[in-house]
Amino acid sequence: MIKNFFSFFSIFRNKNKKQEDGYRLWMRYNQITDTDLLKKYKSIISEVVIKGQSNTINAAKEEIENGLNDLLGIKINISDKILKENFIIIGTINNLQNEYSIKQDNKVNQLGVEGYRIFTICLNKKKGIAITANKDIGILYGVFHFLKLIQTEQNIKNLDIINVPKIQLRLLNHWDNLDRSVERGYAGLSLWEWQKLPGNLSPRYKDYARANASIGINGTVINNVNSNSLILTKKYLIKVAALADVFRPYGIKVYLSARFSAPIEIGNLNTADPLNNKVIEWWKNKINEIYSYIPDFGGFLVKANSEGQPGPQNYGRSHAEGANMLGGILFSHDGVVIWRAFVYDNNVPEDRAKQAYNEFKPLDGKFRKNVLIQVKNGPIDFQPREPFHPMFGTMHKTHLVMEFQITQEYLGFSTHLVYLAPLFKECLDSDTYAKGKDSYVSKVIDGSLYNQNITGISGVTNIGTYKNWCGHHFAQANWYAFGRLSWDPYLCSEEIANEWIKMTFSNNKSFVESIKSLMLASREITVNYMTPLGLHHIMGWSHHYGPAPWIDKDKGRADWTSVYYHRADINGIGFDRTSSGSNAVSQYYPPVRDKFENIDLCPEILLLWFHHVPWNYKMKSGRTLWEELCYKYNKGVDSVHWMQDIWEKQRGLIDNKRFNHVKFLLKIQYKDAKLWRN
Repeated sequence: MIKNFFSFFSIFRNKNKKQEDGYRLWMRYNQITDTDLLKKYKSIISEVVIKGQSNTINAAKEEIENGLNDLLGIKINISDKILKENFIIIGTINNLQNEYSIKQDNKVNQLGVEGYRIFTICLNKKKGIAITANKDIGILYGVFHFLKLIQTEQNIKNLDIINVPKIQLRLLNHWDNLDRSVERGYAGLSLWEWQKLPGNLSPRYKDYARANASIGINGTVINNVNSNSLILTKKYLIKVAALADVFRPYGIKVYLSARFSAPIEIGNLNTADPLNNKVIEWWKNKINEIYSYIPDFGGFLVKANSEGQPGPQNYGRSHAEGANMLGGILFSHDGVVIWRAFVYDNNVPEDRAKQAYNEFKPLDGKFRKNVLIQVKNGPIDFQPREPFHPMFGTMHKTHLVMEFQITQEYLGFSTHLVYLAPLFKECLDSDTYAKGKDSYVSKVIDGSLYNQNITGISGVTNIGTYKNWCGHHFAQANWYAFGRLSWDPYLCSEEIANEWIKMTFSNNKSFVESIKSLMLASREITVNYMTPLGLHHIMGWSHHYGPAPWIDKDKGRADWTSVYYHRADINGIGFDRTSSGSNAVSQYYPPVRDKFENIDLCPEILLLWFHHVPWNYKMKSGRTLWEELCYKYNKGVDSVHWMQDIWEKQRGLIDNKRFNHVKFLLKIQYKDAKLWRN
């Protein structure tokens, strides 16, 4: 009876909460409910003074006005002069220096183009808070950070925050097609309503830009890497330009995936040979045309000679020759070429995990300075767990871009709750030993290890037309986490989860701690019920949803089957990549190679990635390999049940609509986990 009473009470309490659909993402400016804290905030913020004029400054003005009005529940006065005590003043360093004689110091010199500073200040004998930067875009980033402080109920009394991005190009990759289908998209159609552009602009475009700017993403590749040449025609460039106009105030540049054979398909040429003069001239004219519509166009992303896509090798040319041709033309426009390293050849009887390295390592140092090679985090294909890609340790003279997958292609689509920051961090925190100990992948990506002057990171996005953008409310956390790690790859998964939970759901301490523990455990739970101990690529063929370890033929190529990767037989299971097998370990520096090579030293989480192991092999737990596999799969299923229990206890702490949606999806995840185990 008591249990029923509390159940009724929680439902009643939940019904009184405003129902939410997730559209606002983490930019929920709900009024602060802690009355004492609200009173403190109101005593510190009485007006906002904004200096400067631009579309970006206007975006910052709109954001802070709407944000503070909603968070504080009062109408904040916006002016261009300091009238009251407890002001917020917003403007570039030059503007504030000219009007208020605010002296520059060494801290200001650190800010660069996109960095910002938020600090407590005294002007005209009045105390306030300054949000300043060298450029307008830094102002906008600073405004979002300040609003986050209030959203997450932090102390804003004495501030001195300096924040500068550690990576220059922070990009989303949309695998969106011109018919609005999305490859590996699990949240509806493509955002881009091509049939309505350029005249009709969906309000979602602006909200998309706001969301990206709020986490520091500054570029978007809006079409699929398996590209359609039509995107480069005037009909579509006009539409792309309309999107670029919406994104520009938020610091977001547009990039396009270019099809290498476009000169043939839309240019009436009979070749796309990158050394052919007519082909070079065609690309010059096309790139000039693009910049006439989009003056700040970012450049091209290219998938070439991979999975049937055309490329320079069709003409006996190298990847460097193909990429450098485009890079040479884009250089005068300050554009870049991002060339994907995801290549493998069915006609080469080599371990697929080795092929990208084999293709690109001989080309190290042969790419132009504005050509970046985009490398997946692991050597196969966005698996629940992979070792870091060996190219990150060996391409010393080439700009490398990290490619993460935000969309959950191999992780239960948008039906499974899997927080991916731990996966991203596992790669970023891996030590390549390229220049001795502490040569982390993150140092390769931020340019500090090899003193690179152009740095980049990309994420294959999970965004669609569903009202909540990502299908699963918790899938939003992976978009958020990618953005935060793009800005600063040294942040920890727990800190990012803590922010996101508070901004997306609630500041309730019990809720935050419970959900944070659930999120931080979710990736390892998923690995346990899908691919424990280094198993990989045993998902359903083509769609990659659900288990299918039995697939072994009739797929056109061996490495599109599951048996190719797990190699289970009467003796054992796993892919031998040691020196006695495919020797993929040789692509890593000796300290890493030696660890992976030795079955006693190899981390058990990657054991079957690098070794073919007897079924009766004794694991560190004392169990045999077979018993350990059974244990991991059962633990994965039991842990999803634990996730369900944790979530059920949150009833009443958030709105009923989102609570029930997550509860429903956790039921699917539990059912799927049992299917994987069985």
